[in-house]
Amino acid sequence: MSLTTHTLTLLRHAKSDWGFEGLTDRQRPLNARGERDAPEMGKRLKASGVRPSLIVCSSAVRTTQTAKLFAKAIGFPIEFIHREASLYLASAHGILKTIAEHDNYFKNIVLVGHNPGISEVAEQLSDGLTDHLPTAAMLTVRADVPDWQSFAFGAIDVVSYDFPKNADGPITRRS
Repeated sequence: MSLTTHTLTLLRHAKSDWGFEGLTDRQRPLNARGERDAPEMGKRLKASGVRPSLIVCSSAVRTTQTAKLFAKAIGFPIEFIHREASLYLASAHGILKTIAEHDNYFKNIVLVGHNPGISEVAEQLSDGLTDHLPTAAMLTVRADVPDWQSFAFGAIDVVSYDFPKNADGPITRRS
C-alpha cells in the first residue's frame, strides 16, 4: 500500500458566551472575542499554506460557528462543512475514531472540537508539544500513511501550533 501525506488540523472552538440563560451547553454561541478569533486563526492557517479538503465540526452551536467563520476566512465553502454529532464533547478515543473513519479521498482535514478531548488528541499527536489547546488554538500535524486509519500510528510531524494570543508566530517542531 502506498503512502501519501495526510494533514490534520485540530481546532478548538473559539471563546463561547456564557451569558444566555436557558440555553443548553450545546446551544451556547460564540462571544465577541470568539467571533474575532475564529477568522483570525483561519487567516493564519491560510497564510501557512495549509489548504483543507474537508472541515468537520461537532454539532454544537459554538463549534459550528467557529467552523463557518474559519472556513470563510480561508475561502472554504461553508455548505461543505460536515457536522458530526459524535464529536460533541468527544473523548480523545472518539475523536481519533472519527478521524480514522474518513475517506482517504480527503488528504487535509480540519477538525473543530471541544476540550478536554481535543487537547488530549493534540498532546498525543504532538508528542507533548501542548497539553492544553486554549480557545481557537490549532495544531496542524502531518504523516505519510496509507489512510486515515493509520494516521495516529504514523510518524507524525508537527507543522505548527498557534493560538490567538500568540504574538510570536506559529510554533513549529519537526520530529
